[in-house]
Amino acid sequence: MILVLDVGNTNIVLGVYEGKNLIADWRLATDHKRTADEYGVQVMQLFTQKKLELDKVEGVIVSSVVPNIMYTVEHMVRKYFNQTPLVVGPGIKTGINIKYDNPKEVGADRIVNAVAAHETYNRALIIIDFGTATTFCAVTKNGDYLGGTICPGIKISAEALFEKAAKLPRVELVKTPGVICKNTVTSMQAGILYGYTGSVDYIVEKMKKEMQDYGESEPLVIATGGLATLISKDSKHIDKVVPYLTLEGLRIIYDKNKEQVS
Repeated sequence: MILVLDVGNTNIVLGVYEGKNLIADWRLATDHKRTADEYGVQVMQLFTQKKLELDKVEGVIVSSVVPNIMYTVEHMVRKYFNQTPLVVGPGIKTGINIKYDNPKEVGADRIVNAVAAHETYNRALIIIDFGTATTFCAVTKNGDYLGGTICPGIKISAEALFEKAAKLPRVELVKTPGVICKNTVTSMQAGILYGYTGSVDYIVEKMKKEMQDYGESEPLVIATGGLATLISKDSKHIDKVVPYLTLEGLRIIYDKNKEQVS
């Protein structure tokens, strides 16, 4: 079994693979105040719930966009799994050629998503990850990571509206029947969701045109992340929702770097 961990600003997503099959996955809150033991005990309980044994884990891989929690996560892995985790970063084989001005600036999660999508679909791609921030990544058929766009996540946008406008309440992110709404709550819900969907489609349209300048054919648009399904329902351009894209990318990268682990 292989344990994969994606450490994000809001959540740590864990998955356990047996071969190429994802047999368990969980989501924990990212909290730099928690200790390695606190995370370790919780992970042990999750393994017990699924009737999985910690000592059957043969390897661990971690991607992270939160540097100040990495010592805790790595210490937890060493103490509770008796493994030195493989960390996605410089020197790791990915099969992706990063065309960023400074490749080290690209978030590990964006690289991992690109690896998974490229290996799976082998065509021009636009990858949208709806996380704390929403990222758009352009990848060529040959595996060149061209770059992309970073936007405030939909939850950040909704929270900012609540915090900065004194008379507006905090609202649940749900779809409304239309945009001509009859009360404040549904008016906010419509504005947040339909407005965000519109911005997603606009960015994708521009990204598609720019990818044509690189000689790419019509890209496949993939969405992942917690709110991907909600936004994709009204998007004109999202072709597929792949919930476990990041976990799958981590598994693929682990397989590419097995000799380094051993």
